[in-house]
Amino acid sequence: MAKTIEKIKAPRNHTIVLNPEERELYAQKLLVLQEPTQIEQLLNKTIYQDIFEALKYLPNECVDLMIIDPPYNLTKSFNGHLFNKKTLDEYEIWFDLWLRQLIRLLKKTASVYVCSDWQSSSAVHRTITKYFKVRNRITWEREKGRGAHTNWKNCSEDIWFCTVSEDYTFNIDAVKIKRKVFAPYRDRNQRPKDWQHSDEGNRITYPSNLWTDISIPFWSMPENTDHPTQKPEKLIAKLILASSKEQEVVFDPFLGSGTTSVVAKKLNRHYIGIEAELEYCCLAEKRLSLVTEHPAIQGYAAGYFWERNSLYQQLKSRINALEN
Repeated sequence: MAKTIEKIKAPRNHTIVLNPEERELYAQKLLVLQEPTQIEQLLNKTIYQDIFEALKYLPNECVDLMIIDPPYNLTKSFNGHLFNKKTLDEYEIWFDLWLRQLIRLLKKTASVYVCSDWQSSSAVHRTITKYFKVRNRITWEREKGRGAHTNWKNCSEDIWFCTVSEDYTFNIDAVKIKRKVFAPYRDRNQRPKDWQHSDEGNRITYPSNLWTDISIPFWSMPENTDHPTQKPEKLIAKLILASSKEQEVVFDPFLGSGTTSVVAKKLNRHYIGIEAELEYCCLAEKRLSLVTEHPAIQGYAAGYFWERNSLYQQLKSRINALEN
């Protein structure tokens, strides 16, 4: 009988993986809903279930912030489960089918963020305008991606920002950016306009809807998994800090490997996630168990988001020295 050879990771490879014992352990923590369930039983849980089945049992108006990262309209395998690319009209119908069932879960003061690739962004926009007040479209630079000889390299994705009503949370001071600003604006009295003085040549500035400071998880980052479309913790942290308060409920109906739940836990929010793939549910639970070991969010420190490739470790050391 041939021996199974376990692949040994390089010393700096921090990719989170599961061994058989961990799969068994974390699988026992998952919820499978079979009847209407009160919010208290759902808080800080991962629901292992098909979204259409799970939604039937969730309570009304229990969610403060919903972050939706559905399968994009691309042919892609998720741990052996294939999502096939559809026509744009078919994708819009599929998108609407589950989105309209989520509306009743949202509080009147809730916000919603919907992730999308550029090709299906128009279909997503047409659908969300039927149910929400669309506030903005964020475009963020996904610096990975293959180049092409006959087209521009695709390295951007969209996030649509929506609210249920005119009454919603937006914490602008929680999502300001610390970066170098050249020739910054001043008013007629030479006071900073839309930025603040800071240290070492950096400036504290207001965030825009164009994000170029996000690093995609890779093998040397403690948040990395083998999920093919994992969102960065820094990206999700911006959404959660901007549009929710501590102890509020953050819901992700396409949880994947758990980034939304992990960031919510790090930022002292409650979380609920639904994921149909067992492997990813268990990965999410393992990541949640590691939060105390890795509580930091890459690129976010001292209450500010820092530009990509800034000296985060040096900054962290200085902050620790000041605190001690």
